[in-house]
Amino acid sequence: MPTSDHGRLTRAARIHGAHKVAVSEFGLPDIGPDELLLRVVSSSMCLSTYKAMSLGSDHKRVPDTISTDPVITGHEFAGVLEEVGDELADRFSVGQSVAILPTMGLPSGWSPGYSYPWFGGDATYCIIPAIAVEKGCVLPYDDGYYANGSLAEPMSCIIGAFRSNYHTEPLVWEHQMGLKPGGRLALLGSGGAMGIGALDYALNGPFTPSVVVAVDVDAERLDRLRRLFPAEEAERRGCRLEVVDASGQDTVELLRAISPDGFDDVVVFAAITQLVEAGDAVLAHDGCLNFFAGPTDRAFSASLNLYNIHYESTHLVGTSGGSRSDMEESLELSASGAINPSRMVTHVGGLDAVPDALSDLPTFTGGKILIYPHIDMDLTAIADFGELGRHDPRFDRLARLCADRDDIWNHAAEDYVLQAFTAEART
Repeated sequence: MPTSDHGRLTRAARIHGAHKVAVSEFGLPDIGPDELLLRVVSSSMCLSTYKAMSLGSDHKRVPDTISTDPVITGHEFAGVLEEVGDELADRFSVGQSVAILPTMGLPSGWSPGYSYPWFGGDATYCIIPAIAVEKGCVLPYDDGYYANGSLAEPMSCIIGAFRSNYHTEPLVWEHQMGLKPGGRLALLGSGGAMGIGALDYALNGPFTPSVVVAVDVDAERLDRLRRLFPAEEAERRGCRLEVVDASGQDTVELLRAISPDGFDDVVVFAAITQLVEAGDAVLAHDGCLNFFAGPTDRAFSASLNLYNIHYESTHLVGTSGGSRSDMEESLELSASGAINPSRMVTHVGGLDAVPDALSDLPTFTGGKILIYPHIDMDLTAIADFGELGRHDPRFDRLARLCADRDDIWNHAAEDYVLQAFTAEART
């Protein structure tokens, strides 16, 4: 790692104020005996980071000092330990691969990617502070595919959401946590990246819904869902899968036509009042609605049927983030091939792509953006690799590597991009 008179050098995307994100090079201090230095290999992008960038210090996790001490963006990341503090030598080793759990559970709400000048994923190198180690937020793993390490964070949010839903029995005052076994599941507004991850986990994870319905209004996104998750494969697993276009139609009527008795579990992926109300309207007896989407409007609200809450035992939860066990589950399922979080990825790029990509996230219609901080590449759609390959043999190679995996980002493509697109002058 390069050094200067100001310490170890890193390049990072940082929030300097509301709607102010820039990539720059700066020095990191020496790590302490209870800290770790991470060489970030991959960092996936989340809409939550846009919310932090757009609000600046008005965001509850962003400190007031960002105009003088900007914070590094990115909270879904994995990499290799470059240095290990003396006090941690019995727990970690140089060259070890780790993924970072950003939900540190601090009273301040601080977490990487929002709150720290030296700790975040959109950087070539960052310092993992003692508190993150103490809270168990550094997860060693041996997968070797760093995208799985980054994407374990969004998958942990999905896993946590599914496990937060609950069901009841009359006069039994204990909740039965998780999706209802053999139940009917509706995923509303699920054409985006998190919907893809949720559908993957619903079909291939430990829960066993008998019916899964994915609803969206974007035809292109719905076509992608159908390609990624053929109904025939779901049927072989004993699940009826319906991918439904609700554009210009009554969502409640569509869902009732599929399941006249309603749904045991509903997850809402978009902060749209009508979508929340539709989810409430199709709940079965003892149905649980999970409002997964994080609104930016603090006054966001919707009408719920309180009669059904009282007499039909319908109920509402909202979840954000995942636990260490959720993230470990994602890493285990990914390593075994049971789930493939890379289905969520549609675009890949280097660190310099972060500011514009982050600013454009609210109108971005693709899936997950995967950033490799040590490569020199504009933000590029996987679907465009073939065309770009007509003029650049590196993209032709990437196109073929992805075509071998049904046009899904994969370990071989990652290995190649890290070798062929490395920005040597910046490492």
